[in-house]
Amino acid sequence: MTEARRRIDVAEAAALIRARLTGWGTVRVPLDAAQGEILRQAITAERDQPPFDRVTMDGIAIRCRDFGSETRRFAVTGTQAAGRPALSLPAGATCVAIMTGAALPEGADTVVPVERVTRDGPAATIADSYQPVPGQFIHRRASDHRRGETLLASGTLLGAPEMAILTVGGTDTVEVARRPAITVVSTGDELVDVGQPLGPTQIRSSNDRAIAAALATRGFIDCDRLHLPDDRALLETALGELLAEQDVLILTGGVSMGEFDYVPQVLLALGMELVFHKVLQRPGMPLWFGVSPAGKPVFALPGNPVSSLVCLVRYVAPALVAALGAVPRPDVIVRLDRHVQFEPDLTYFLPVTLRYGADGECLATPKPTNTSGDFVALGGTDGFVELPRGMSEFAPGYTARFYGW
Repeated sequence: MTEARRRIDVAEAAALIRARLTGWGTVRVPLDAAQGEILRQAITAERDQPPFDRVTMDGIAIRCRDFGSETRRFAVTGTQAAGRPALSLPAGATCVAIMTGAALPEGADTVVPVERVTRDGPAATIADSYQPVPGQFIHRRASDHRRGETLLASGTLLGAPEMAILTVGGTDTVEVARRPAITVVSTGDELVDVGQPLGPTQIRSSNDRAIAAALATRGFIDCDRLHLPDDRALLETALGELLAEQDVLILTGGVSMGEFDYVPQVLLALGMELVFHKVLQRPGMPLWFGVSPAGKPVFALPGNPVSSLVCLVRYVAPALVAALGAVPRPDVIVRLDRHVQFEPDLTYFLPVTLRYGADGECLATPKPTNTSGDFVALGGTDGFVELPRGMSEFAPGYTARFYGW
């Protein structure tokens, strides 16, 4: 048995896939198109933040030393609005009416909130019960960050907070990872798409839609779907054309040991390097992974719907995200809320629903399917837990790694 043809465990399969996916370069996009992408440059501050001593409360700006028990009435010498150049505060018992977000007037060192001030024409009187403190309600210049400081590192997923931070970099475009063009190919004469007549021994094609949906939730939206019959010559022609056009192929079905499971033979005939075929797991043991002569990855997933989606979520999607240069996220760890027994010496991917216990801990309730073809049973589940080989009993409270659909 060659190295590539031996059965391997889950961790080795994941490592082999990650090692072969090296990314698809970068692309520069407008900020409006960057949401959800993986940043591939460092973002540095174009200036200090805040760039001036910024007032955080409506009220009046004064010098604290001018305040005293006998001096509570101040002459209003001007109004400082947000976005306007800073005014100067004249000497003596004077003040400047000020708005939130405005620059602190030169010479002022504190702000009295508007709720503590009574305005009487050209004067403002501070309430008897109020004692101002130097520096209050002032957001000092550069107290958040300084010019040139790194705000976002390469590999950051650009979510809502990061989109706001991008604007502080001062550029209207940003370099992000280029996402691959993907085609999902479902194979099998028994498959019929929705809207088409269904024969008595045929079934609806579901794997391709589940795979495309799982990819889309992770930002891979350049994803086509195609159905091919169990015809070796046609498979070889069609897959050869797709390999020339697309960056990644994900096949489902035709990958096991049946007479009409042509996919492994066809891929080898196309010059693919077989990295591995079969992983010691349930469901999804027949998983196949290889690389084309041009370095393009091809995943051939089992045809049973539960197996197909589990393999996609456990191996394919994480590898694609990692290949974009994304900073790894911590594993999600949950606890089983009931006993699980699994006898085969295989890693067990067990569908679960999640809930929180009274102590705030995340608990996983097992929801096993009837078979690996029972995809309807996945409805309402949140994902699956990975239970390792070498154990047959998993007690309530056992901690396991969780993968969300």
